[in-house]
Amino acid sequence: MPAQLCVALVAGEASGDILGAGLMRALKARHGDIEFIGVGGPLMQAEGMVSDFPMERLAVMGLVEVLGRLRELLKRRKLLIQTLIERKPDVFIGIDAPDFTLNIELKLRQAGIKTVHYVSPSVWAWRQKRVLKIREGCDLMLTLFPFEARFYEEKGVPVRFVGHTLADAIPLQADREAARAELGLAGPGAVVALMPGSRGGEVGRLGALFFDAAQLLLKQRPDVRFVLPCANPERRAQIEQLLVGRALPLTLLDGQSHKALAACDAVLIASGTATLEALLYKRPMVVAYKLSPVSFWILKRMVKSPYVSLPNLLAQRLLVPELLQDAATPEALVNTLLPLLDSGKEQTRGFDEIHRTLRRDASNQAAEGVLQLLAH
Repeated sequence: MPAQLCVALVAGEASGDILGAGLMRALKARHGDIEFIGVGGPLMQAEGMVSDFPMERLAVMGLVEVLGRLRELLKRRKLLIQTLIERKPDVFIGIDAPDFTLNIELKLRQAGIKTVHYVSPSVWAWRQKRVLKIREGCDLMLTLFPFEARFYEEKGVPVRFVGHTLADAIPLQADREAARAELGLAGPGAVVALMPGSRGGEVGRLGALFFDAAQLLLKQRPDVRFVLPCANPERRAQIEQLLVGRALPLTLLDGQSHKALAACDAVLIASGTATLEALLYKRPMVVAYKLSPVSFWILKRMVKSPYVSLPNLLAQRLLVPELLQDAATPEALVNTLLPLLDSGKEQTRGFDEIHRTLRRDASNQAAEGVLQLLAH
């Protein structure tokens, strides 16, 4: 009977809680006797973790918000490091939240505890110097995407590409008709999903632009209909405000982004994680993004990557059109989207290849990587 393992994990937000719970399940299936300690959300707690403090205390977005909570965050991190060094777990796994977890990994590894980081920060795109900190603090990096693994191999960081849990969960072929029937969108005519982002700032910059594009598209295709999944009640209120005075055949949904993607023929979408979901649903897309002029100017100088959207980074070529900043006009969006409504086959073929590459049973791959590290 293998000895009891003590595994420490820290997740900082809902997406990390999902990954952490999947990894914990896979570890328990392989090694019966495990104690889980650290910080996690409701899903990780359901798998048997007693969380040191509520995970919500770590989920802060935006620079200003972080500054307001900095003292608390630094204090929590210091205490957590002390507790974990005293407890001496067999391994520590930091899940995403790099600004919080990378520092913990460094300190624990210096104290002789094995460390794993699950979900690579975007070091390949910007702040590449962080790789030095990762190399120093991390025994194993688990990446969701193959291009990240190649980057770490070149930099001498032990790495394992585990694939993406979304690619495991989303079917290779989604049932468009069933999704349409469920959303009350059955019938002839194309359906276009509008996805202007989940944050207030994104919707503020892209919402009206997407609606202007939708009105232009409607003139050319009178039978087209639109569907827009709202990330939360605040976004819904913001979107309803932007729609005042416009007459669009638009269905607003609360959440249900996956259903909207399954139901649509093409997507007008903000650059971000949602582009990966659109890719996995094999829906042709046009990616748009706008930042404040100052932020755009700074990012242009910092970002080392030729593309901004995940589908292009994964394809390592310009598979989906990217209309950024001033290039994102209603006319340009419509002119780029129209051909995709008629035939987006080249895009969807590329999406299918990528889906199959990412579909690797991520939780089990991650668990295997962790146990192999412990065996050495």
